[in-house]
Amino acid sequence: MPTPGFEGFEKRLEVEFFPAAARSLRSLSRDQIDSFLNVAECTIVSQLSNGHFDSYVLSESSLFIYPHRIVIKTCGTTRLLKALPKLLAVAASIGLARVVRCKYTRGSFLFPEVQPFPHHSFDEEVRTLDEHFGSLHSSKHVVMGDDRQKWHVYVASESKSDRAGEAVSKSSNTIYTLEVCMTELDKSVARSFFKSASIVTGEDMTRASGINSILPRSQICDFAFDPCGYSMNGLENGAHSTIHITPEDGFSYASFECMGYDPAKTGLNALIDRVLRCFKPGFFSVCVHAAPPVSTDSVTLPLKSTGSTWDKAISAPVAYACSGSHKEELPGGSAVVYHTFQLAKRFECGPTQVIALADDEEEVAADSLNTQDEAGANAYKTDKLRRPTETKVAMLQPVKARRG
Repeated sequence: MPTPGFEGFEKRLEVEFFPAAARSLRSLSRDQIDSFLNVAECTIVSQLSNGHFDSYVLSESSLFIYPHRIVIKTCGTTRLLKALPKLLAVAASIGLARVVRCKYTRGSFLFPEVQPFPHHSFDEEVRTLDEHFGSLHSSKHVVMGDDRQKWHVYVASESKSDRAGEAVSKSSNTIYTLEVCMTELDKSVARSFFKSASIVTGEDMTRASGINSILPRSQICDFAFDPCGYSMNGLENGAHSTIHITPEDGFSYASFECMGYDPAKTGLNALIDRVLRCFKPGFFSVCVHAAPPVSTDSVTLPLKSTGSTWDKAISAPVAYACSGSHKEELPGGSAVVYHTFQLAKRFECGPTQVIALADDEEEVAADSLNTQDEAGANAYKTDKLRRPTETKVAMLQPVKARRG
């Protein structure tokens, strides 16, 4: 079936292995890595490593390999979950046969009708995941969001009793993952991701768009596609970030992800603001996932506020309205919150309540910004993003937007 446009929304798979006395996943050879990427129908186009992990820019998104964790993110019509048997076999060949946690996430496809098996539907994806991870103590799959955009989450995890008597990590630091998905990109922004006489390389696109200012201390590995499109991986100690952009009008899309940043040093509100300044989307979603480290029993639900902005209320940027806010508790002591936002001048709704990640945060009523005047929207368009103190996006219990 011909594809009406490129599918920007990614499928994301994260698999964590028990850190037994075995070789690290980073010891995998290029042939071993290619063996499961070939099944997923994507290839490596660029690579950058540091002392903590290896990153690969793919022909369709990104791959990150940590000592005992692997994160694969693929867009287009890739067959990500079809690669699971080969991936698990390769890990087992170096002594990492025990999976302790798996997480799979994706948004709503722009072109679901052209997705191949096993990605025809979320039910099909869940069946495939259960075939490989159903033996773990607990699993849960949820669909969050609304008719405009849904967020699909699958998590399977060992239980505390599965690790009884084993040495566990002394760290109790929660690991946060932020995923921002953006559509209806500003056309002037999108032009920065088409090759031209002045924009030829990935580095050119990184500088022209201001992506290098989002996390300015990170090492960037970027790549420009022909005739348009862009991907980058960022490395900062043990934390990673990644951005992928489909700039074509009619199905423009950009995604931003970061994982492993210290919430005490990286403010969530300011980080989201910097992302929005680069892409100026008409619609975007924010997903924050919090999970305890592998082999740690010290973090259990309900998550309590650490005092960081990552589990407290977040504020809606000016000129945007929060159209939905949802929270789910997941196996293995983790939790996820999901919010959607739309430019207020295109959106009509009354006040909505939004949710906080930590259970000791108070629920906050978020006044809709649909009364924001044109000057407010222009302030956004001219990069004067600010967050009004009276408008908060907390994260406590699911509620629905009320339409006026």
